[in-house]
Amino acid sequence: MSKLELNKKQKRDSLLESAFALFTSKGIHKTSISDIVEKSGVAKGTFYLYFKDKYDIRNLLIARKASQLFKKADEELVKADISNIFDEVIFLVDNIINQFCEDKSLLAFISKNLSWGIFKTSIINPSDDSDIYFYNIYTRLINRENVNFVDPEIMLFMIIELVSSTCYSAILYSEPVDIEQLKPYLFDNIKSIMKRHLA
Repeated sequence: MSKLELNKKQKRDSLLESAFALFTSKGIHKTSISDIVEKSGVAKGTFYLYFKDKYDIRNLLIARKASQLFKKADEELVKADISNIFDEVIFLVDNIINQFCEDKSLLAFISKNLSWGIFKTSIINPSDDSDIYFYNIYTRLINRENVNFVDPEIMLFMIIELVSSTCYSAILYSEPVDIEQLKPYLFDNIKSIMKRHLA
């Protein structure tokens, strides 16, 4: 990487880090582009070299942060040496839930802003960005010789929506029960969704 490319990457990373810190402390609606560039120490024009607006940077941050969660969970899955796809998905979900329990501000940021479109974009147009990892897990899980799913995109949409909507209240407020009490019900429902989509 040339000095110029390295400088560009550092500025972009600084903008992303500053935006994340501000979004998680102040909220996206109370954070301006001026706040982001001031915190990152770059000119306002530099922001527009990389992002259209604060929602563009938010979407990339959500994709990155969610992808980092998946990557960490996937690395743990490889160590666990599980070969049953149902158990693999449950393992991934459980690991991600546990990561959210450790970092509740990340949960609040991602779950408030998470949309299927972010995952779909990652699946359809995998990025060269090494932080965007969801596509790798998706293709490995779906493209198996011994298991075929009907409408795998719908299946994943249902699982992601189920997990994100039910875990938020259980982790942050123990409502309707705490997350450990909720997990068995959640995992049973995920398995049911997967079974429904088996070819």
